Amino acid sequence: MTMTMKSKRTFFIIACLLPGLLLFCLFKVYPTFQIFQKSLYLWTGLSDKPQFIGFKNFVDLFHDETFLLSMRNTGFLMLVVPIVTIIIALINASVLTQSKLKERGFYRTVFFFPSILSFVVIAILWSFIYHPTMGFVNAGLEMFGLGDWAKPWLGDQRTVLWALAVTLIWQAAGYYMVMYMAGIDSISPELYEAADLDGASRIQQFFRITIPLLWEIIRVTIIFSINGVLSISFIIVSIMTGGGPDRHSEVVMTYLYSQAFTNSNFGYAMAIGVVVFIISMLLAFISNKLTEKGAH
Repeated sequence: MTMTMKSKRTFFIIACLLPGLLLFCLFKVYPTFQIFQKSLYLWTGLSDKPQFIGFKNFVDLFHDETFLLSMRNTGFLMLVVPIVTIIIALINASVLTQSKLKERGFYRTVFFFPSILSFVVIAILWSFIYHPTMGFVNAGLEMFGLGDWAKPWLGDQRTVLWALAVTLIWQAAGYYMVMYMAGIDSISPELYEAADLDGASRIQQFFRITIPLLWEIIRVTIIFSINGVLSISFIIVSIMTGGGPDRHSEVVMTYLYSQAFTNSNFGYAMAIGVVVFIISMLLAFISNKLTEKGAH
């Protein structure tokens, strides 16, 4: 009787998990396998019989100057944006949870507001902000007598990536701030009271209490932020610059898209997708190991 009940329970669990597992395999595992497979072919997406070329697409990738430039641009954004975003989010969260500001609710709303906007809206908004003649940035510089600093921010090879980075940071900082605020609220106030009695300054408390006790959340947000930049940069770059000027804002996802849907070179695009997949897995693994080491 016991075995019968145990068997029924096992069957029920399998029956509940099986639909989700099948959907996961159908929409995740199988397409991933197809990407790896099609990356070995010369395929325009229209032919029923793609030509097998082995690893030629991958060899060509690492001789493709535009692909290498897009990888450098992506690497720049994946390095700068998460670091600055997390620093700003931590500082804002600490100030808004531990200060005696009467307008804390207002500031929380203001800082979080960009996170609920559509990425398309954000890209269009910041395109106007950076506009060389009507934008707020150049108008502000003119107002303060710094007109010589005015630039076509999205049209200058030296500033375009920094301008895109600011947009991505503005969009994400409020989201991570809310996560950190929830973590800080869970820290016992007695720890801060004891630190006050010992004469620790707010900065010392931030580095010796807040950061260590938030480390698990910070670790998760590092991975989220890196992967977020990889995906969100596609929308931001596509709308704000289209990869220009002269490919200096091209990121790997926009290059993948252009190869697939503009040049109809799907096999080559699949090879780019494989490289992105491998890099994403490596970054997640490295980030996880580094943060685990830091936690100990």
